Amino acid sequence: PEVSVYISCVRRVLHVCKSPLQPVNVCGGLMARWRVAPVSRSLLPVYRRLRCSVASEPRRSADSEPVPVKRCAMGPQVELVQRAGDVNAAPAASPVPSIRFGDPREAYRSKTTWELLRSLIVFRLCSYDALVERNQQLMSLCRTILGQQVFNAMMKMTFYGQFVAGEDQESIKPVIRRIRAFGVGSILDYSVEEDLTQEEAEKKDVESCTAEVEREQKGADHRDKKYQIHPGFGDRRGGVISARTYFYADEAKCDQHMKTFLNCIEATGGSSEDGFSAVKLTALGRPQFLLQFSEVLVRWQRFFHQLAAGQGKAGLAVVDIRLEVEKLQETLENLGIVTKDESQHLFTGENLGVSGTVDLLDWNSLIDGRTKISKLLLVPNLQTGHLEPLLSKFTEEEDLQMKRMLWRMDVLAKKAVEKGVRLMVDAEQTYFQPAISRLTLEMQRKFNVEKPTIFNTYQCYLKEAYNNVSADVELSRREGWYFGAKLVRGAYMQQERKRAAKLGYEDPINPTYESTNEMYQRCLDYVLEEIKYNRKASVMVASHNEDTVTFTLRRMKELGIQPSDKKVYFGQLLGMCDQISFPLGLAGYPVYKYVPYGPVNEVLPYLSRRALENRGFMKGTLRERELLWAEFKRRLWSGDLFYNPSY
Repeated sequence: PEVSVYISCVRRVLHVCKSPLQPVNVCGGLMARWRVAPVSRSLLPVYRRLRCSVASEPRRSADSEPVPVKRCAMGPQVELVQRAGDVNAAPAASPVPSIRFGDPREAYRSKTTWELLRSLIVFRLCSYDALVERNQQLMSLCRTILGQQVFNAMMKMTFYGQFVAGEDQESIKPVIRRIRAFGVGSILDYSVEEDLTQEEAEKKDVESCTAEVEREQKGADHRDKKYQIHPGFGDRRGGVISARTYFYADEAKCDQHMKTFLNCIEATGGSSEDGFSAVKLTALGRPQFLLQFSEVLVRWQRFFHQLAAGQGKAGLAVVDIRLEVEKLQETLENLGIVTKDESQHLFTGENLGVSGTVDLLDWNSLIDGRTKISKLLLVPNLQTGHLEPLLSKFTEEEDLQMKRMLWRMDVLAKKAVEKGVRLMVDAEQTYFQPAISRLTLEMQRKFNVEKPTIFNTYQCYLKEAYNNVSADVELSRREGWYFGAKLVRGAYMQQERKRAAKLGYEDPINPTYESTNEMYQRCLDYVLEEIKYNRKASVMVASHNEDTVTFTLRRMKELGIQPSDKKVYFGQLLGMCDQISFPLGLAGYPVYKYVPYGPVNEVLPYLSRRALENRGFMKGTLRERELLWAEFKRRLWSGDLFYNPSY
């Protein structure tokens, strides 16, 4: 009966508008409601697909994970809103695939016995607070006593050997080949950082984030608190886990970073057919532009939500808010921002305002990335009723610096396409992230037309994570390009919370660890369902959390997403969570290790944070140490103490 009712709904839509629709999100249960809007393509292929697939689609049980409302509109089209989760549906969730994360023999097949011992020693040392907190001083003391050569050898036998693959692209090849033989790919990451004092880092950050006009005017009181420069947080390395930090020196240094990233892409393309390479936008240009552009984007989005509240649409999901064009034009005219005649050209075109409504994606498109950079930095001032520049003027050099950052991004993306490498843009602090996400999205529009080449990173400890993911998925569906995402929990929690409390703006982080887990699963579930029903999406599940990986495997099973589809990838750091990575790889799932490399001395800041991260990790669970110890004892008693992996 449900199938016949569902097909009847689609027939009615076909009869009314004879128009297009992207594959609908069907998760069991009935279509709750539908709305009709102007459209342009036939629904018949979707109708046929629904007839074939709806009846066999698995339902959710009443106590299963809730799935958010999901729209399947592509701009001004027929919009079907599917509310998943029929409370009367009884079948239980599909069983988890038979991957044994607790099998030490399977997890450590790629490791020699010495490497097992090294892991045990390193993880044990990382659990001592006194050692971890003084790790930099201790390493400096060892270097002084032992000398540089002996110190380097000691580091390669311990911490460096555990977490870093080698000093250069040639020396890391054995590591890449070995893990590839056991089903695990590589994400190359040149992990060199400048060894700056806190004072040097603060000075560089303040100088690189402050515009020339702000120096002349001695302040930026008109700026939002979040986007103001604060010397106390200039050293962006503080309170950061598992993330490199770049400080702007000059344009030549940015060119060096670009060359390093190009070398990583070249090496990745030469070592595998389906590799990834990671980049950071703060390495490619002066962060002043990211800070200012982020403020502009956030102010415009805030203005959009104020207008939505004025039309009685506050509280809706971001992708469901649609402003009526006529009311919007009247509001803009009443505010004195533009006249109704002047606003006509803003809301015309094939995909903008045709349905008589404007959503957030349409609204964001008004900020055109093709205009002169300095013209982008305009914000609405509701007090004066005018669009005003964020800064009163730009120097010629500042405008060139912004354009060079965009040019470097374009060069890297083109190289990635040429070498068949996927490019992952790492997430950064929330006061940079809106601009980073927007610039990454512009690259996706350009380079993800035929396949997902550019991946954006979403930090799920942020309160806005789901809104960001769902809006970007909706835009990709609307414009027809491939959505690529890496989901992480986040690396800047301590720093973000301290900064928000000090400067007096809302904490952007979810209040609890449990709420972050819920957010991660919610975002992941949304993308997995997009993969199931649209097939033009891919996701990297970058997590060391076994429960998160198990949840992903279960949902893949329920949605019929196969490992061979290569739509869902898994990622962990080199030297950590081998009990997750290698069983996944041997079972045929696409899984990758972040493979850091670089000279010993220049990677020490990275190693310092590895120690800090493992302290928290080891206090949270002893599982990895227990598995390592169990495998060591098994080899000892079975006579395999000199086991050498063959590949």
